[in-house]
Amino acid sequence: MNLLFYSLSVVFILLHNGVSGVGSDEVSVMEGDSVTLYTGVQTIKQYDIKWYFKDTRIAQINGDLNKFCTDVQCNEGTERFRDRLKLDHQTGSLTITNITNTHSGLYEVKIITSRVSGNIFNVSVHGVSAAERDEVKRKSVKEGESVTIDPGVIKKPSDVMMWYFNEARIAEITGDQSQICTDDQCKERFRDRLKLNHQTGSLIITHTTNTHSGEYKLQMIIINSTFSITRVKRFSVSVIDVPGSALSPGAVAGIVVGVILLVSAVVGAAGAVIYYRHHENNAPPVQQDDADDPPADPNAIHMENMAHPGDADNPPAETL
Repeated sequence: MNLLFYSLSVVFILLHNGVSGVGSDEVSVMEGDSVTLYTGVQTIKQYDIKWYFKDTRIAQINGDLNKFCTDVQCNEGTERFRDRLKLDHQTGSLTITNITNTHSGLYEVKIITSRVSGNIFNVSVHGVSAAERDEVKRKSVKEGESVTIDPGVIKKPSDVMMWYFNEARIAEITGDQSQICTDDQCKERFRDRLKLNHQTGSLIITHTTNTHSGEYKLQMIIINSTFSITRVKRFSVSVIDVPGSALSPGAVAGIVVGVILLVSAVVGAAGAVIYYRHHENNAPPVQQDDADDPPADPNAIHMENMAHPGDADNPPAETL
């Protein structure tokens, strides 16, 4: 009798769940992460997909995308997942954002067509302090120097890493491929200054200027076959303008122009000196007159012109 009762119980449970080929995956995340649980289907057009948390339905989607519901819509009064659930409209995969330890437990997906299949996920959330979760690592660097922003994690080849500066994406690593500055604004600010370490995911900024000060964010997606975890790390970089440090491009251009003008002035002065000396050496010789017969002074007044006109034999009377 006991054996018969046990067998009937097992059959009842299987009929209640209606799931065949159910597997189980262990998912370990940190508080504040986002986790996506995959359905394994490519498109939901032929499926009715239902998600459960501890036997309570929390989300549902079918081939008609208008029939979409999340926690509160599917279960009146449920507050645990408010504003945290998202469904992929193509695959039906479930994403839980900003996860907390109250979300630890068993998640089950039922994929319903002519039969029922699915999967079970055992999600464990490791609590961290609010300060640690919201921590912003700060770095200072002198203008002109290089700075390395290290995520401090072990990167796997399948992981995707995306770097943002003031919420604008500036770099990405996907497998062994990478992209740096795909838009013009990024290219202008970080031109030839960004480098990526494919082994660690670190971001290196060379020849920093004060325009590189600001908030940097790393979004790392840890991908597995049946789920993925998205983790965010934040950094603040301050570029200090130190007297005598590397000069800005504008200052360098000004110095170059000044040097060119100075060189031009020096070359011009040297040319003038050479021209003067050349002219002096090639001038015609001055004719030397007889020292005993100097040239007549045009301003000299001849004495005979000062004599009283008259007979030369009758000089003027002598004055007593």
